Amino acid sequence: MKNKEIEDILAVANKQLGSLTGKSLDLIEVSKAKSVEYGAELAKVISKLSPLLGNLIEYSTIDALNKVGWHHNGRWIRQDPGFPDAQFSSDQEGIKPGIEIKAWFPFSTEMTARFRDSQKIFRNNHIEVAIIVWVPEKILWGKPRIIDSLIVRASTVAKARDDHYFDPPNYLVLEPEDTSERTANLRQTNTNGYVYQRDKGRFEEAVAEAHKLGLYKGKYSSTPFFQDKIRVLFNKFPYRLDTNYAKIDRIEHPEIENFKEKINSTYYLGKTIREWTKGLFGKEASYDVLTYLFNSFDSD
Repeated sequence: MKNKEIEDILAVANKQLGSLTGKSLDLIEVSKAKSVEYGAELAKVISKLSPLLGNLIEYSTIDALNKVGWHHNGRWIRQDPGFPDAQFSSDQEGIKPGIEIKAWFPFSTEMTARFRDSQKIFRNNHIEVAIIVWVPEKILWGKPRIIDSLIVRASTVAKARDDHYFDPPNYLVLEPEDTSERTANLRQTNTNGYVYQRDKGRFEEAVAEAHKLGLYKGKYSSTPFFQDKIRVLFNKFPYRLDTNYAKIDRIEHPEIENFKEKINSTYYLGKTIREWTKGLFGKEASYDVLTYLFNSFDSD
């Protein structure tokens, strides 16, 4: 598939995904709490729906994409497991465009979705990341409603992540081993982050070694030559795997950061998302806010 065709397909897909904004999805529905006290308990656990709804939103997103009449007998298919979540399949040979879908429940403490895939797989710039923002229709009850979405190129997300985290010798990012000869289900595409274990010493020696190798903060490359240099540090000094690595909320991607602020400032049912989060889900949760919600909106 030619680059122009890929760009055209992604442009139409972006427009179609944007049309989901403001729509409620007939996937699952939470009933209104029978009392304010019950509502307080519901506020503590409703975020647990996020993993389930994330998967259901993927299905709904792909269904929406396939409502478009695509050329070349094309249609979007869900890859589970597999990357990206949605891939365009057609009778055209060559590279196929794809979309990785991340559902975001903005009342959570942070955007918990991770993005660990290597920059190497985005060299054709054919994959995008779609962040789909949902809330219950009435904040604590109702069907999930899409309130906004952001689509960015996956290559920019991977680069922002690596530039943010890579800080030798404090923090290393390592590419997966070469698994290109394996079958598709056994190929590895995820990077990993490793933190220097300061309590085990030798840090000044590690700093000197990093400088000697020409490794500096924010100057990252996925090339084999560069990775060999990183592995010199990794093999010589004490590092541990960072289990919080690659959370989208923390990588400081400019468009995503601006989008987060936009969502938190968005008015929904009379308050901003930030105000609902603080009043119902944060450490300063207030019964006044909960009572206002409970008395203002019925279950319809």
